[in-house]
Amino acid sequence: QAQLAESGGGSLQAGGSLRLSCIAYGNPISPICMAWFRQAPGKEREGVASIYTGTGGTTYAASVKGRFTISRDNAKKTLYLQMNSLKPEDTAMYYCAATTVVGACVINRASRYAYWGQGTQVTVSS
Repeated sequence: QAQLAESGGGSLQAGGSLRLSCIAYGNPISPICMAWFRQAPGKEREGVASIYTGTGGTTYAASVKGRFTISRDNAKKTLYLQMNSLKPEDTAMYYCAATTVVGACVINRASRYAYWGQGTQVTVSS
């Protein structure tokens, strides 16, 4: 079973930056798409950004566009999320996800992703 592991979360003040990483290990998979989702306490899981592993094409949620950048190093099997100008409303548990299904590279349907990490907490204070 392929597994994903996130790292890089932490606590910081508004305006700061963090870079999250997600590495795939275990049985190898060839994901068509990888993504970052987040979930704040009492809220539904929401998509943040996705990236096609082949073309590098990306999609961002409106709330993070211009502040967050998703990228992937295919050789290292590592997904990144560079987060700049962080706001208190970015506070959440951040999850990486992967799918091998063509056409599933969306950020509004968490159910399209079969592989998930355990999450890394990001806390932004004002």
